[in-house]
Amino acid sequence: MASISSQLLFLTTSPRTPEKMIPEIELLINKFDGKKWDKETQMAFMEALREENFYHGTGTNDPAFSARDRINRAPKSLGFITLQPTIRLTPAGEQLLTSKRKDEVFLRQMLKFQLPSPYHKPTEMAAAFCVKPYLEMLRLVRTMGTLKFDELQIFGMQLTDYHEFDQIVKKINEFRIEKAENKGNYRLFKADFLRRELTTIYQKRIAKGEIKTRESNDKSLKKFLDTQASNMRDYADSCFRYLRATGLVAVSQVGKSLSIVKAREKDVDYILKNVRREPSVFATEVEYATYLGKDTTPKLLTDNKMLLSRKIKTEFPNIQIPAKIKIPELKNLFFSLLDQRKEESIAAQITALKNYDLYDDIQKTFEQIKNNELYDTPLMLEWNTWRAMTMLDGGKIKANLNFDDYGKPLSTAAGNLADIVCDYGAFYVCVEVTMSTGQRQYEMEGEPVMRHLGKMKINTNKPCYCLFVAPSINEACVVHFYTLHHLNLTLYGGKSVIVPLPLDIFQKMIEDSYKVNYVPDPSHVKAFFDASIKNARMAHDEVEWYEKMKDEALHWL
Repeated sequence: MASISSQLLFLTTSPRTPEKMIPEIELLINKFDGKKWDKETQMAFMEALREENFYHGTGTNDPAFSARDRINRAPKSLGFITLQPTIRLTPAGEQLLTSKRKDEVFLRQMLKFQLPSPYHKPTEMAAAFCVKPYLEMLRLVRTMGTLKFDELQIFGMQLTDYHEFDQIVKKINEFRIEKAENKGNYRLFKADFLRRELTTIYQKRIAKGEIKTRESNDKSLKKFLDTQASNMRDYADSCFRYLRATGLVAVSQVGKSLSIVKAREKDVDYILKNVRREPSVFATEVEYATYLGKDTTPKLLTDNKMLLSRKIKTEFPNIQIPAKIKIPELKNLFFSLLDQRKEESIAAQITALKNYDLYDDIQKTFEQIKNNELYDTPLMLEWNTWRAMTMLDGGKIKANLNFDDYGKPLSTAAGNLADIVCDYGAFYVCVEVTMSTGQRQYEMEGEPVMRHLGKMKINTNKPCYCLFVAPSINEACVVHFYTLHHLNLTLYGGKSVIVPLPLDIFQKMIEDSYKVNYVPDPSHVKAFFDASIKNARMAHDEVEWYEKMKDEALHWL
């Protein structure tokens, strides 16, 4: 049982993106189903996880703790697995691993998550919780129309009791008025407002001098308030990402806000009307685990045949629905129609990209990424690089990310493939992108990039190369990728040709492809990587090779 000492709303933050728990749950069940979740199993799980292509990290400092952090949080808290007396997959967990519509599975489980719960025990200094967090955050988005990230952080995280919902709405409206009247710097305005809110929330602790944080010996009030503000931001960010996984909300990357997807408003209204706000009382953890693990509760609009039929006729008026069709078949029909619409939307994007209709938008988005103007920059970097690769040359370009029902980027995929896979017929190119910088870039990306390329070479049995793009390239990555040009490693399919490029130079390659009076073809791509092999062989060191490859990129056409 986890203890909660916060006076703010508690939400699971691990994993940061909900889709990433899916392969880890599958690994846990495949290898450790029926075993006790003890320290030995936890260490064995982390050892197995480090061998998987989808895992980015090390978990070496305290493997058992790392395992608990990954499994005891979202997978257990949302009812996908149980760990007592042994590791088991729940019916909801089975649906998560097998269902084609993960969004509906996530939605049911989030709506059941509640505080207090037998899994989470508040301490004496914690808030008096009486809330289903995701249900109330969904209500808040629907009520406000559009909810900014800052509003979710400052006010949404104060909603520890659903009876205070109207008061939170009032505070947001007052904040919006003050914000509109503010003539100074918004960041300073927000920081001052947040500090005042936190001082009020924690006034009793501050008065008693109980402001030391676990992570630091600094006992100052500033450190305490900064820590609470950081926690609020982490929980708000988690809420953004988890709500997005339900398919009910849209995220404005530029506005950094949430709103209900227009076509899903009736779904949300059905939930807000029919799902009970009051948390349930459970005598034991087993009773709570059974409640969480059910895969058919709570009921959604799509479980109602009449309402679902009406929804299908509204969104797809040309579809004829058989009179005697049963609910499972009706849902399958609806989901297949959504998938078809998504594929058509992506196909239309590809056509526009290959015609260079979206060139200006691509370059603008890259500038927004570099300036940190978007909410989810890693996702947008991956999506925009896919668009760029689709536009600048021939080939079948596939992004390993999740799209929503309208073909918009939803989340990065938790898989064992490269971020982007480019099939040029005679050869392949994988493209890896990252927002990480410094030594962390090398630690997080160095080995996985090599692994993804190696797997591609083995699976395709064709020449394969890799392009690595980031806003800036760490020196350790340059050394690593240069060295791989010379190492013949059987495990990774021989020598690895990986070329790192700063985003600025990659943008110049896109600009060149737009300006030339012909359409670049795979031969231009192949020549670029052939030049890397030649330059690596002739260069005196990694610095010379890297400088030559940047020059090659600037003159690739």
